[in-house]
Amino acid sequence: MALNTKIEWTKRTANLWHGCVKVNEGCNNCYAATWSRRWGQDIWGADNPRKMIASFWIDLDKFQRLAAKDNAVHPVFVGSMMDIFENPKPLIDNNGKILETTTDDLRERFFQNITDGKYPNLDFLLLTKRPSNINKYIPESWKTSPPTNVMFGTSVVNQSTANNLITHLLKVKGRRFLSVEPQLARLTLLPWLRPKLIDWVIVGGESGQGKRPFNTDWARQLRDECKFTKTPYFFKQVDKVRPIPHDLQVREFYDNTSPANKVSKQS
Repeated sequence: MALNTKIEWTKRTANLWHGCVKVNEGCNNCYAATWSRRWGQDIWGADNPRKMIASFWIDLDKFQRLAAKDNAVHPVFVGSMMDIFENPKPLIDNNGKILETTTDDLRERFFQNITDGKYPNLDFLLLTKRPSNINKYIPESWKTSPPTNVMFGTSVVNQSTANNLITHLLKVKGRRFLSVEPQLARLTLLPWLRPKLIDWVIVGGESGQGKRPFNTDWARQLRDECKFTKTPYFFKQVDKVRPIPHDLQVREFYDNTSPANKVSKQS
């Protein structure tokens, strides 16, 4: 659980499980994999189990109570240490014991809770590097009537991943966002922004040991494309070391209280 997350573009973070497998160049310096190794957990890679996070359900109930108390809608990023649309994997508990349930069982329960309206004050940001799996694992009802409190996103890092992953994301009904982080090369999003196919764009460079070069002009190009198409644009970071240039201090949010998704700026 992250009650006060350090991820600037969300209010909360939550994870059904920990662990994943790298799928493209954007994953090379994955912070979640690094943290797992530091904790001595063998939960990364195609052949390893994932670790169930038993507190997930308690966390969401608490997030819902806090948001309701504020009479607000709070965004929740699911998940910072996993990929919600990864193919099903076996699960272990905190002691390393193999469980009878799988990641697919947890995902189905989570989606059913959303369908049942259990979290009316939470807006779930489901970010994945596997958008081709979204329609495979969401409930049938979501394919025609997606929940109003779910936003589907994918992570792109260069033009190649944008061309590939956004194509799959557009096959999913509902609100959509892009996380261009870490941005590894110049790219354009105009083919998808001009027809209003994307509702929000997050941009940032890589941080941490071994971070790869980031040119702030790449971010300026996407900022200008978003301004031209009236798409909310959120610049997260250069590299967590260099300060954000004044002209890139743009942190716009989609409006999660309105179906129109109007831009609201962070104060």
